[in-house]
Amino acid sequence: MLGTLYAHIALARRRFYRREGRQRRLQRPVISVGNLRVGGTGKTPTVAHLARVLIDMGERPAILSRGYARSAAIDGVVVVSDGRRLRADLAASGDEPLMLARSVAGARVLVAADRYLAGRLAEIHLAATVHLLDDGFQHFPLSRGTDLVIVGQEDVADPRTLPMGRLREPLGSAAAADAILVPDASGDQAEALARRLNVAAVFTLTREAAEPLRLDLFGPSARVSSRGPVYALAGVARPARFFEELRASGWTVVGTAPFPDHHRYTTGDLAGLVAAARSAGAVALMTTEKDVMRLLSFRPLPLPLMWVPLDVRIEPAPAFRRWLGERLADERSAGRGAQA
Repeated sequence: MLGTLYAHIALARRRFYRREGRQRRLQRPVISVGNLRVGGTGKTPTVAHLARVLIDMGERPAILSRGYARSAAIDGVVVVSDGRRLRADLAASGDEPLMLARSVAGARVLVAADRYLAGRLAEIHLAATVHLLDDGFQHFPLSRGTDLVIVGQEDVADPRTLPMGRLREPLGSAAAADAILVPDASGDQAEALARRLNVAAVFTLTREAAEPLRLDLFGPSARVSSRGPVYALAGVARPARFFEELRASGWTVVGTAPFPDHHRYTTGDLAGLVAAARSAGAVALMTTEKDVMRLLSFRPLPLPLMWVPLDVRIEPAPAFRRWLGERLADERSAGRGAQA
């Protein structure tokens, strides 16, 4: 009963914003990356990958984020990166925008509750030619030209909406997407899912853990030169998956510490983690790229801290790049989003 009521409210909200004049339009094209499911689908790494693709295509992308779980949220727009250098810290930006700003050279990264305002600032003052909405499928106040939605087999296996299930909207809402991105699937499986959801374009999403890096006190992180037993910690949506991936990659994980998503670490947390790691015989702490953003201020740490970058790719890459380029060209020829 509650799930049905939630689904009706979600659909009514989507219909409300479809009416003429309900959405604001930016001058440059807008690409949204979102999902149907609550947490843990790889939206932010997908945004990072898309930003790199756009930069390679000659664009100047601006990533627009709401900056969830910021500890020092302020009114207006926070410029986390202007495309050349960092201009905000963790408290003002949030962990995911800071991660994007540090990992995607050349991308403008802005945080604001009002993403239209952030987009206008990026267009006028930062010369942005295209916008990327991180977690934007349910952000209806802002019009966009391209909606990319991550939909997995688990969404189909359990299509219940909140609060009984994990979906923010009914599964049928995926039909509003311009393309779906299907993680960990073959081309045939992705095509079958697209037909079921009545979406014309479909691509697969591959995720692969890259070689771990060691967080250094100064300068960029260095490659890990040797492997030993590690104590893993993660404050992400699905920490168990991270721990399983470490073991599958051949790491000896002697202990784990899951935390809630966006957890704000304290000195007490770190003291407990270091004590537990040493007691278990670990030679280092191992965590996710997003968690590192919340641990930077604790340097130097009593134990080495390593982190695993997540490499996300949209496949087949040439077909996706052609498709995306055509959408941007069509949007610009229709009178919106002319490239400077």
